[in-house]
Amino acid sequence: MSNSERIALFIDGQNLYYAAKSLGFGVDFKRLLFEFQRHGTIVRSYYYAVISEKADQGARPLLDWLNYNGFTVLTKPTKEFDNGEGPRKTKGNIGVELTVDALEISNRIDHLVLFSGDGDLRALVEAVQWRGVRVTVVSTTRTKPPMVADELRRQADAFLELDDFKASIGRTME
Repeated sequence: MSNSERIALFIDGQNLYYAAKSLGFGVDFKRLLFEFQRHGTIVRSYYYAVISEKADQGARPLLDWLNYNGFTVLTKPTKEFDNGEGPRKTKGNIGVELTVDALEISNRIDHLVLFSGDGDLRALVEAVQWRGVRVTVVSTTRTKPPMVADELRRQADAFLELDDFKASIGRTME
């Protein structure tokens, strides 16, 4: 990354949370912003979260902090459905919202940094690359199984191992 780059951060909140947790640390988002500001101008920092009514109370302080400290926070409620085979299932996905936002900002940035390992986002990475934007994926291959889809990692221009950022963006898990 060059210091003159216009960068957008796209954080799949749930994906990043579980990847960091599996590596034994929590993410200090203030330090995360600082880490990437050293590499260029952050045009926008997006944080996507799927929340349920039950989990909303626990997530609200983090989401409020992010919202007041330079992040554009986008939330989507989970949906419950009955598949006819037992207990109700809960489902939530922010992939479409993240994709639309990334495509909309792609003409104003040089570099998109995606904090996710979700293979469904491979097509997004390819589409943004066709617009001339470099894409870096941040996730982990050091868990069993790896938390980044192989197709996403291969499509990206660069892959950064989340575990390598433990010292610079990590905080102790509560």
